Amino acid sequence: MSEMNCGPLCRQLTEKIKLLKDKQNIIQDVTLLYSTSPCPRTPVMYHPGIIILFSGHKTGYLNNRTFRYDANEYLLLTVPLPFECETQASADNPLAGIRINIDVLQLQELLMEIGEDDAFRPVQSSSGINSAVLSGEILCAVERLLDALEHPLDARILGKQIVREILYHILTGPCGGGLLALVSRQTHFSLISRVLRQIEARYTENLSIDQLAAEANMSISAFHHNFKAVTSTSPLQYLKSYRLHKARLLMLHDGLKASAAAMQVGYESASQFSREFKRYFGTTPGEDAARMREAQGIVETLAR
Repeated sequence: MSEMNCGPLCRQLTEKIKLLKDKQNIIQDVTLLYSTSPCPRTPVMYHPGIIILFSGHKTGYLNNRTFRYDANEYLLLTVPLPFECETQASADNPLAGIRINIDVLQLQELLMEIGEDDAFRPVQSSSGINSAVLSGEILCAVERLLDALEHPLDARILGKQIVREILYHILTGPCGGGLLALVSRQTHFSLISRVLRQIEARYTENLSIDQLAAEANMSISAFHHNFKAVTSTSPLQYLKSYRLHKARLLMLHDGLKASAAAMQVGYESASQFSREFKRYFGTTPGEDAARMREAQGIVETLAR
């Protein structure tokens, strides 16, 4: 099945997404993606999840790293990551796919059932972003998931089990080590993940590198090294990016002025915030909020 020609099936799934795109939130942790408009390279914040595309493609830029995901390769994110993303989509070749949030409890239950099976030997991964070839097994499971969406009872009863099946195929595939790292304790990945959760909870505070390194129980140099291995960026740059994204959402969705958003995310100086915002997003806070309100696909690009 892994060697099947996925082209015809991907075209069928694209049509299904087009018909079902308004049926959101029927299956918990599953989001349908559909857009006919390209999006230029722009900073985004992705949260942990699996992104599977059937048509169109996205290119991500994270410092010196470039990655592409499309109908040939899916994307696995296991930590929140701010990076730049470019979307290729048109009416003739729309962006169509699904996003599945990772349920850690479901993942743990799956690993308990696999147990000590000798056939399960995932390659260890320390990166928070991974991609692999989209197999026929995953695509067929996704097809059944979309079929279930057409009927609310099927979605409610079968949806979670089909998501579990997709998770299983990814866990036993090339990205299995990335998923396994999510539930492994006392690895460098899990310690950095704990720090990222602290940043999510306390990003408005005056966090120092010393505090964050202590949270990971690492020396400063080891913390920098392991943080970059997981996120491909430095701790300070990550914290700055996270604050800027949060401020952007406050202005866009809550209507806050730039100065109010700056204070709310931990900036002491509104002018410093505006300078850093323009440097990062390429436009002033006010211009960016106005542009994003008019742009199509706000939820798809910002509210992952």
